[in-house]
Amino acid sequence: MTSPQPDWAGALLTGDRLALARAITAVENETRDAAAILALIAGRLGRARVVGFTGAPGAGKSTLVGAFCAELRARGLTVGIVAVDPSSPLTGGAILGDRIRMTRHAGDDGVFVRSLASRGHLGGLSRTAQRVVDVLDAAGKDVVLVETVGTGQSEVEIADIADCCVVVTAPGLGDEIQAIKAGILEIADVLVVNKADNPLADRTARQLGHSAGIRDVPVVKTVAVSEQGIDRLADAVLGAAARGGEDAAARRTRRLARLVRGLALDRLRRALDGLDAGRVVAGHPDLDEAAAALVADLVPLLAAGRY
Repeated sequence: MTSPQPDWAGALLTGDRLALARAITAVENETRDAAAILALIAGRLGRARVVGFTGAPGAGKSTLVGAFCAELRARGLTVGIVAVDPSSPLTGGAILGDRIRMTRHAGDDGVFVRSLASRGHLGGLSRTAQRVVDVLDAAGKDVVLVETVGTGQSEVEIADIADCCVVVTAPGLGDEIQAIKAGILEIADVLVVNKADNPLADRTARQLGHSAGIRDVPVVKTVAVSEQGIDRLADAVLGAAARGGEDAAARRTRRLARLVRGLALDRLRRALDGLDAGRVVAGHPDLDEAAAALVADLVPLLAAGRY
């Protein structure tokens, strides 16, 4: 494991923007500095509140996140934004549409926006997106906002990393609420009906309130383009995050455990890629036996530090 250059690695922990950008690039692209950066930030996790924004495309998530960020800044909080964009099928890069819509915060040193490619991941988050959240946390951001790619019901992974999940909908869902009730709505800590200047907004809010009533999930109506209702949304989100019951130490333990599990899975993937699975299959025609034999071959290699 190499160490990042000390002239910028230490600066990362003070929130230096250039160091933060370099660290995020390293962990996103899994460069040779990535492991050292993750080790460096391990003791600094748990300070930031992580808020996830998810929901179907067209609900206005990006505009809402931008308006929500402005409200947090007005309350004196520093903000990191991880905006996950669809990947290009040719290059694997992000289209950066979310970042373009958040240019209003470009000159604010209290806000750091990073667009990431989903890299085809159906859960709305790439594997490295979670590590980018950790870097922003360690760099001292008070709140980290994560906007998922917008594919709908598959985006429940955000619940694994967020202290508060905001599910954004648009007016006129009607009976579609029943179709998605068993999926993405179940992870919501706060439900938002955006574009609430639409005449159907009140009906949609009532339907959502009925669907989520047994969990007492707040339903907030907003008009993101004119920032209506954003103050109420901030109250609901910060209140929900506080009710989670975790203090900074508990959040640190949970995030560190997740980081360790991720690094362990990385090692397992590399080790499995290095084994001759074809040879194992040929010797064990039963699939369960072949899998067990592959694991048996894998354990000594891991114990010896080969991967």
